[in-house]
Parts: sequence; C-alpha cells; structure tokens
Amino acid sequence: MSGYSRFAKFYDALTDNVDYGAIAGQIDKLVGRFGGRKNILLELGCGTGSLCEKMSGLGYDVIGIDNSQEMLSQALDKKYDSGSEIQYLCQEMTELDMYGTIDVTISVLDSINHLPDADAIQKAFDKVSLFAYPDGLFIFDVNTIYKHREILGNNSYIYDMDGLFCSWQNEYNDKDNSVEMFLDFFEEQESGSYERFQESFKEIALDESVIDSMLKKAGFDILAKYDGYTDNPVNKQTQRIVYVAKKHN
Repeated sequence: MSGYSRFAKFYDALTDNVDYGAIAGQIDKLVGRFGGRKNILLELGCGTGSLCEKMSGLGYDVIGIDNSQEMLSQALDKKYDSGSEIQYLCQEMTELDMYGTIDVTISVLDSINHLPDADAIQKAFDKVSLFAYPDGLFIFDVNTIYKHREILGNNSYIYDMDGLFCSWQNEYNDKDNSVEMFLDFFEEQESGSYERFQESFKEIALDESVIDSMLKKAGFDILAKYDGYTDNPVNKQTQRIVYVAKKHN
C-alpha cells in the first residue's frame, strides 16, 4: 500500500456511501450481545476517524491507530470539530503497542485485507491478543475470496465529483486471490487546470478456514460470523465477513 498520501484528502468523498452510524450501531449491539465491556475501544486502521467519532459518541473511550499520517491529520481535524477525546496514534497493526489492556478491538472496511500476507495478518492478530483484556472482544471484517474474484475482479470505476475526477482500475490475481488497485486522480486547481496524481494499493483475501485458524492460534475463540454488518449468517456469496472473537480467559 502506498500510504494513502494525497488520497487521504479525498477519502471521505470517495466513501460517502459508507454508513458509519449503522456500522457503529451494529458493533455496539454485538458488544452487548456477547458480553463485552463498553469501555476502552481500539480501532485498527482508523483512517480519517469517521468510525472512531461514532464509537466515541456511543460512550466508548476510543483509541485509533493508522499507519498514514495524512489519514490521521484528517481524523484530528474531525476531533477538533467534534470536541471528542479520541486518542490517535500512528502505528502499524503488526507493531501495535498500547499502554494498557483493551476491552474491545475493532477493524472495519477490509483494513485487515490491506496487510501484505498471511504472516502479517497473524502478527496483527497476535498483537491484538497481547493487549486484549482477559476475555476482551475482537470484532473485525474481511473481504472474501468471492468478493475479490466476482465483484472487484478486473473491474474499473469512475468518480466524477466537484473539482475531482478519479479513475479506479482493479487487477485480480487468481494465484493468491489478491486485487491490486490503481487510482488516477485529476484535481482541479485554482487556475482551472487539472493536476494528476496516482495512488495504488493491494488487498489480499484468505480462505475463511485460514482466518479461523489464525484467530485460534492467536488465542481467540470465535463466537460468531456474520454476512456483513447484519445478523445474517455467512453464505457462499458473502462479500464481507464480520467476525466476533473473544480472547481466552
């Protein structure tokens, strides 16, 4: 992943179809359903802080980490506007370093898929386990192989917004079910001309059974799996699996 340098500026506009309120509500419901503590909550790959703000509004003491200073800069702007007490840290998921234990760890919108390989995902799970409170919850989502193969595939997308034009091209690799994403941005300048810049990143998708094994190896019991942020069970056409796991006592 390139680090989302200039992409951070436009991330919210490009993802304005994401209902963070609904995601936060479902996560909060899952915390209650599975006996989690509504106290310290950590978001891995928090991006521009949209979900952190929603979780803070629901009464959690929120910490957000991301490996992009540019994304965190956008998050800090939101924190300033809202007056929230969210703490943001620039960290890699695989190098997670907390000051104490965490009651609930979350990660949404396929942030886990952005890790480079299975070893990195295992390392991230191990770090979450290390800092999780005894019987702490880990709620996260992953894109499925089905989504990478059938939905993202080799497809292209166009975004035409006020002052910005974006061309998004995917390249699917059937050897490892990864998708490389190439973005070309054309940003309107004050002169009326357009400046072009590019971003690229890659997502991997692992078989559900592999993710299950990784969680168990990291010391988690899998409590439930859902078809996205719903109460529906996972099926063969599920695009995003939401996991609810609890650390062993």
